Amino acid sequence: MGVFSHARFRWLAIARTTGFLGNAIAPIALSFAVLDLGGSVTDLGIVVGARSIANIALLLVGGVLADRWPRALLLQGSSALAAATSALMAVSVLAGFASVPLLAGIGLVNGAVAAIALPASYSITPETVPAENLQQANAILRIGTNSAAIVGAPLGGLLAATAGPGWAMVVIAAAFAVEATCYVRVGGTRTERARSHMLTELREGWSEFFSRRWVWVVVLQFMVVNAAFVGGEQVLGPVIADETFGRAAWGVALASQTAGAVVGGLVAARWLPRRALLFGVVLVTMEAAPLLALGLSPHLVVLLPAMFLCGIALEQFTIAWDLSLQENVPSDKLARVYSYDMIGSYVAVPVGQLAVGPVAAVAGPAATLVGSAVLIVVVTAAALTSRQVRELRRVSRSPEPTPADQA
Repeated sequence: MGVFSHARFRWLAIARTTGFLGNAIAPIALSFAVLDLGGSVTDLGIVVGARSIANIALLLVGGVLADRWPRALLLQGSSALAAATSALMAVSVLAGFASVPLLAGIGLVNGAVAAIALPASYSITPETVPAENLQQANAILRIGTNSAAIVGAPLGGLLAATAGPGWAMVVIAAAFAVEATCYVRVGGTRTERARSHMLTELREGWSEFFSRRWVWVVVLQFMVVNAAFVGGEQVLGPVIADETFGRAAWGVALASQTAGAVVGGLVAARWLPRRALLFGVVLVTMEAAPLLALGLSPHLVVLLPAMFLCGIALEQFTIAWDLSLQENVPSDKLARVYSYDMIGSYVAVPVGQLAVGPVAAVAGPAATLVGSAVLIVVVTAAALTSRQVRELRRVSRSPEPTPADQA
């Protein structure tokens, strides 16, 4: 916990946790707001989809801006804009002039804001702590965001059910306002670098991304892994739960996975092997465990430990991945590499979500889940054939001077 002796990191941790709390409440509040307007499932899909489309479309731009401008300043602006749009959404619902097109339009803006913020929020960590503290810093940040997810989902449901979606949105706006204030305290010593054309900077980021085989191999791995896992868990999981152990128990199972992620963060804060990337990639095979449990033995006594272990494994991988990028990619190109990573890792998720239903209709849900689990293991084994993935070791770097740490 000595990483908290760095003032800039303390404010970063508070900002990230508060922002993730707002983002955990937002989907629930938005869903009930659309339904209260009499909207259909299609309307809800349009509102949620508008945010996702803007998010994916602008991630690369966010990476360029985060490498071009001071990252803390960019995060201040994006958090303030998120607070403003959430406040507008709250006012529209409470005042009675909200509509599906209006909420979709605001969601579009929020998706754009999130796209601008994401690469900066991950690439700013090395600026706030010495290099030797990066492992602990990444673990603490992940524990904070997972804890926010644990608290945010039930809090969002409680607020929407008691006070109403409009007041839940007021809480979201307040969370983003606190986040923006904390990013002001994060500050920064980075100066703006010389600018070139946007396409030139995107090519530079691509060169950094593609020149490291271990980076693009793992991103390709996760294009398949995320599509298979999200499709299986988010689409078929609720179906299996409805037919077997019930909806309430499904919520407990999801909470078990998040609890495992918190434990995984605590472990990673204390220990990671020298070959952290190899260790993390091997653990990705644990994503197959919940899918196998759902497909072969859909009972809580089997599913709960499978979800818990999956959460631990995923968190270990995520922290190892962040550490590998932050230690090996130059700081002035890190955000762009993160942006390519994010697009590559998540672009196939909608494909998995859309494809799993038709496949299950032909092969059956159980066979589809088992097939998805096998696919995860096979693609992970393929990633491990890369020598760079197997041999990449953690490096030590001299800490950069951080005068603000004494604030």
